[in-house]
Amino acid sequence: MAVSLSARNITKRYGAVVALDEANLEIRAGEVLALIGANGSGKSTFTRVMNGVVAPDSGQLLLDGRPMRFASPRAATNAGISTVFQELSLVPQMTVAENIWLTREPLRRGLIDRTTEQRRTADLLALFAGTFRSDLAPDVPVQALLPDEKQIVEILKAVSINPRLLILDEATASLDSRQVQRLFELVAHWKEQGKAIVFVSHRMAEIVQIADRYSVLRNGRTVGEGAMADATASDLVALMVEEAAVASVAQRARPSAEQLATRRVSLQVDDLRTAELNGVSLQVHEGELLGIGGLKGQGQRDLLLALFGSLPYSGRVTLDGQAVHCSHPREAMARGLALVPGERGREGLLAIRSILENLQIPSWRDYGFPLQMERARRTAGAVASRLNLIMAGLDQPVSGLSGGNAQKVVIGKWLLRNPRFLLLDDPTRGIDVGAKAEFYRLLAQLCDEGTTIVFYSSDDDELIGLCDRVLVMHDGKISSELAGATLTATNLIAASLGATRQEATP
Repeated sequence: MAVSLSARNITKRYGAVVALDEANLEIRAGEVLALIGANGSGKSTFTRVMNGVVAPDSGQLLLDGRPMRFASPRAATNAGISTVFQELSLVPQMTVAENIWLTREPLRRGLIDRTTEQRRTADLLALFAGTFRSDLAPDVPVQALLPDEKQIVEILKAVSINPRLLILDEATASLDSRQVQRLFELVAHWKEQGKAIVFVSHRMAEIVQIADRYSVLRNGRTVGEGAMADATASDLVALMVEEAAVASVAQRARPSAEQLATRRVSLQVDDLRTAELNGVSLQVHEGELLGIGGLKGQGQRDLLLALFGSLPYSGRVTLDGQAVHCSHPREAMARGLALVPGERGREGLLAIRSILENLQIPSWRDYGFPLQMERARRTAGAVASRLNLIMAGLDQPVSGLSGGNAQKVVIGKWLLRNPRFLLLDDPTRGIDVGAKAEFYRLLAQLCDEGTTIVFYSSDDDELIGLCDRVLVMHDGKISSELAGATLTATNLIAASLGATRQEATP
C-alpha cells in the first residue's frame, strides 16, 4: 500500500529536553495507524510536527515521496493534513458554522455566503445524526454546547477540508459510546475512500478495535511497529515500558501498607462527581504521599480543583473526620488545604510582580492593617531560604527567575500557610533535574512532619519512585490502585490505557 506520509529520523529538542529522538513513522493511505506511548513519550510533539505546529530540529517529512517542510499549520492544511486537536481549537463566542468554516468561509460576490455556510454545516452535522443529547444546529454558539458536542464540532471542522491525512489526537476522550461507534463507522468509510488516519488514544480497547497498524514511542524514539493483528495489548504495553530506566527519585523510606493502615485517615472522598469525574472515592492517611496517575485528561485536574473549592462537585469530602464542602478556595485554605497548580505562569504567579508579593499572595491578610511589611519580608525570606531559592532579592520580579526557581515561589507561597493538606498538579513539569531533587527532598520532609499530600504527575518515574500508593485514573474514575510490588511501570501504563493489570512479579 502506498505511503501517504513518511517521517524519518525526526528530532525535536526543547532546551535540554529531547522530545523526539530520531523517531520514525510511516502513514499509509487507506489505513489507520495507532500512535502509542506513555506520558512524555513524544506523541503530542510528533503530531505537532506532522501538522506544521512545530518545526523539527532535524529529520525529514516525505509526502508521497517528496520532501516537505511545513512552515505553518496552514501549509499542512493546504497539503491535505488535518488534525482533531486534544485541546479544542474552537472559539466559544462563535457559532458552530462559523467555527467550522473559520478562514475558509464560502463567498458570494465578495461577501460571506451564510446560506451556503449553514447548508454545508448541516450536511456535516448529519454525519453524527442521532448521537446528540440536544438539538445541535449550525447557528448555535459553541459556548452553549456540551463537551461531547464541542468534540464533534472539532472533528467536523477537521473533516470539512476533505483531508487526505486525518490525525485524531484523543478525539474520543469526550464522546459517549454511541458517538465513538459512529466515529469508527465514519473512519471505516474514510479508509475506503483512501484517506490515511493517525489515531492517538488512551483507550487500549479502542486502539485494538480500530487500528490496522501500530507504532510505539518511548522516550522520543520509535521502539516498535507492526500489524495490529499480530500484537496483543500486553505486547504493546511491554514495548512502552522500560522498567530499568525508572529514575531513582525516592528520597524517603516509604511506609508499608500495614504501617499506613495504623495511621488515621486524614482525607476521605466518597463518590465525587463533576463534569469529568464519574464517582471518585479514595482515602489518604496522615503523612501519606498519594500519587494520582494515568494519562493526561482523565479527571486528575478536576479532582484537585474540586477538593480546593475551585470546581463545583457533588459527593462527600471528609477532612480529619469532619465532613466539609468547600465552594471557594478561601474556604479550602481556611481548612488547611493548598493547591500548587500545573500552569505556574498562568495560574500560580503574577510574573510582573516581585518574589515577595508572589510569596505572600494568599497571606497578606495575616499581616494586619496597616501592613506589617517587615514581618512579611521576614517570613518570606525564611521560606525562600528553606527552598534554597536562587534570587537577587525578594524585590526581584518573578519573571527573571528560572523555571525551577519560579516553581519554588509557587510552592513557597503555600508553605507560608503551613498546610495540612497539599494538592500538587504536575508540579515538576518543565523544571531541571537539580530543582526536582530539591523538591523531592521537600516532599519527604513534609510527609515526615505529617502533611497529607495528593500528588498528580505526568511523569510515571516520579509516581513509582516517590509515592506510597498510586491511584490510576481512567475516564474520570479510579481504575486501579498500585502499591508495593504492584507499583511498576508495566502495571501503571497498563492501567492508564485501560488494559488488564498484570500481577506483581515475585
